[in-house]
Amino acid sequence: MISPSNILGMNARNQLYVSRNSKRAKSICHSKYATKVLLLNEGIATAEVYGILATNEDVQSFPWDKMMKNFVLKPTNGHGGKGVVAFKKKYKNQDIWLDVVNRRWSLEDIKLHCSDILEGQYSSHGASPKIIVEQRVISHPVLDEYSYQGTADIRVVVFNSVPIMSYMRLPTEESEGRANQNQGALGVGIDIGSGLTTYATAHKTQLIKYLPGTQKELRGVQIPFWKKVLTTAVRAANAANLVYSGIDLFIDEEHGPIVVELNYRPGLSVQVANQAGLRRRLERVEDLQVRNAKHGVKIGQALFAENYIESDEDKLVVVQPREKMLIHGDHEATKEVLGYIKTGRFRSAISADLAKELGLIDIEDLLWFQQEADEGNVPVVEVKFQLKDREIETTMIVAKRLNRTRHKVEIGKKDLPGFLIKVEE
Repeated sequence: MISPSNILGMNARNQLYVSRNSKRAKSICHSKYATKVLLLNEGIATAEVYGILATNEDVQSFPWDKMMKNFVLKPTNGHGGKGVVAFKKKYKNQDIWLDVVNRRWSLEDIKLHCSDILEGQYSSHGASPKIIVEQRVISHPVLDEYSYQGTADIRVVVFNSVPIMSYMRLPTEESEGRANQNQGALGVGIDIGSGLTTYATAHKTQLIKYLPGTQKELRGVQIPFWKKVLTTAVRAANAANLVYSGIDLFIDEEHGPIVVELNYRPGLSVQVANQAGLRRRLERVEDLQVRNAKHGVKIGQALFAENYIESDEDKLVVVQPREKMLIHGDHEATKEVLGYIKTGRFRSAISADLAKELGLIDIEDLLWFQQEADEGNVPVVEVKFQLKDREIETTMIVAKRLNRTRHKVEIGKKDLPGFLIKVEE
C-alpha cells in the first residue's frame, strides 16, 4: 500500500520538477529526430535510422523494397505510441509486409500511413512532423517470454542524475503489441537495487500476479544488463540536460540497453507498479552532489534497493546481538571484527579507522554525506560484509565514535531482512 503522503501528483510534478527542465531540453524530447542526433553524438546506443522522410516525395523515393524485415515507422513528434507501426517481415517477391500483430500492409498502405503522419494526424506538438524509418529492436529473450508480439520497454525515472524508480511495460493482445499502458500494456515495477520485478498492474491500477492467460509469475523476473540499463538512462538524461525525466529503453540480447525516447514529463503510474511514491525519493536526492552517471547509479541503488529476499521463516538465520563478522575492503582485503546488531538505527555504521584501514573512503567510494548525531556531516560508503552464511552489499555511515568502542560495526535494520535476533537473557 502506497503512503498517500509519498505520492507525487500531477500538479506537484509539473510545478516542482518538470519546471526545472529547460526549454531546450524539452524541445529535444519533443523531437524524436533531435533525440536521435543527440544520442548518436554522445555515443549512447539507439536504434539505427534508415531514413528521415520529410515530404511525400521522400516517401515515394524511399527504397521500400530494401526493407525486408524488422523496421519501424514513427512520427518525429508523436506521443503515446500514436502512429507507430512495427513490421517483422516482407513476403518474398511481393510488396506486402506483415506487422507485429500479423496485419498485412501493401506498399500503398504504407505510403498512405506515411502521408497521414506528414499531415499531422498523429502529432502532439507544433513542429512540422516527419517520419523516422528505423531498426526494430528485438526484445531480449528473457523479456520476450512475457511480451505479446511487440517489444517490452523499460522506463527509468531520473532526477538530479540519480535513477529514482523504474518499471517495465509489457505489450499485450489488448495493446496490439505496443508497450503503451494507455492502450492496455501491463506495468511491472522493478527494484532499483537488484533489477528484479516486484509488483505488476493491468489498466494502470489493477494489481495482478500472473501474466494474463498464463501461470507465469510477474514478480521476481531478473531484468538483463540491469546496471547498464540504469547507467545508460542517466547518461541519456544528462546528455539532454534533463533535471527530471523518464528515459525509455529496449534491451537487445547482444547489445544490451538501447534508448528509445526521452520524456521531460513522464507519467505517474510508475508509482502504482512499484507500490511506492515518488515524492520522498525525489526529496532524498535533491541536494546531493552527483559526480557522473556511475556515481548517480551507485546512489540510486544504495538508497532505493528493496533488499527483497525470497525466504520464509524456516530460512531465517539466527544471530546474537553481538557477532563476529567479516568486512571486505579494497584489493581483496578483509578483516574479522565484532559487530553489534542495533535495530534502533536504520543504516549500518562502520568505524572511521576500520574504513580507512580497508580503503573504503577513497574519493571514488564516497556516495554522499549524511548528518549524524554528535558527529555532524559524515561520509556514506559502500561496504560488503559477511554475517553467518550471508554476504551483504550495503551502505554504511563512517562514524568516528566507533573508533572508541569494542564493536567496530553497528548493523542497522536496513541490512537485517532474513535474520532473527536472539534476545539476550
